[in-house]
Amino acid sequence: MSDRVEPRHAITGVILAGGEARRMGGQDKGLIEIAGRSMIEYVIDAIRPQVGALLINANRSHEHYSRYGFAVIADENPGFNGPLAGMASCMRVAATEYIATLPCDSPNIPADLVARLYRQLRAEDAEIAVAHSGERMQPVFSLLKCALLDSLLAYLNSGERKIDRWYARHVTVTVDFSDRPDTFINVNTPEDVKKIETALIHA
Repeated sequence: MSDRVEPRHAITGVILAGGEARRMGGQDKGLIEIAGRSMIEYVIDAIRPQVGALLINANRSHEHYSRYGFAVIADENPGFNGPLAGMASCMRVAATEYIATLPCDSPNIPADLVARLYRQLRAEDAEIAVAHSGERMQPVFSLLKCALLDSLLAYLNSGERKIDRWYARHVTVTVDFSDRPDTFINVNTPEDVKKIETALIHA
């Protein structure tokens, strides 16, 4: 594999849509419409050219998500157990060396997200690459080796859920995306919907 160009065929994209969205009144965030389109549609359009395969991690609305033509993977355990549970479930079925994860409610995904994560991971011989906004780590924007599955399952089976604590157990590198702070705008409240819609219209 080249250290300079990410091997698309070796990376499965994972769109994380498995949360409860309590601050949104329990609405399925990926299906919230922005400028007439479901948010996950923006995410699919942005990430699909960057990866060799694509999975959607969801714990409800499976019929709707399946309409996009990609496998919909639920968490192994019932309930809403956080992003690590979704990552683990998708690692189980991914037929690639890596998964690249991103949330379903961040429609401003840069065209080089995966390339930048991959280059830094390879440059520093890391196991996990995580985006950094310039202010803080953005842990669900990540590239992970699928060989970490056993470690992740052991962590989850111990009752742990904190994503940053598990990352700290492995060789993790952060990747500077301070030039693209709009990447990390997401929907947590109804007011955020209006902000994102405005941003997309003026993009």
